[in-house]
Amino acid sequence: MSTLKQQLQSDLTSAMRARDQVRAGSLRMALTAVTTEEVAGKEHRDLTDDDVIKVLAKEAKKRREASEAYAGANRPELAAREDAELAVLETYLPKQLSGDELSRIVTDAVTASGATGMAQMGLAMKAANAAVAGRAEGGRVAAIVKRALAG
Repeated sequence: MSTLKQQLQSDLTSAMRARDQVRAGSLRMALTAVTTEEVAGKEHRDLTDDDVIKVLAKEAKKRREASEAYAGANRPELAAREDAELAVLETYLPKQLSGDELSRIVTDAVTASGATGMAQMGLAMKAANAAVAGRAEGGRVAAIVKRALAG
């Protein structure tokens, strides 16, 4: 079992003892997603901390999108709940890169990959995602890669 997963379980126990329902619910959801990922496929596997971070990032993205959808549907109370869950998840994720940092890192990675046009977007994305290592969402990375390859 990974140390990050153990930390999530320990924090869940603490949140339950403190009767912090938002934190406990968010951590339960995160642990369920981790367990689901562990048993996905043909056989059970233990996730590394990097794998757990990827699962948490995916869950955080779901919360962000749900919050935006609720806000757009004029349901601020549901959007606020999603935002609270997102805040809990973000405490376990690496610090997200700012726009300038992300742009510099991705541009350097695209240059280093040798990609020269949109036909080589896959090669450029592979290099950029490796350089970013989970510190930014894929959509943000893709937009910068497209800009770098186009101009």
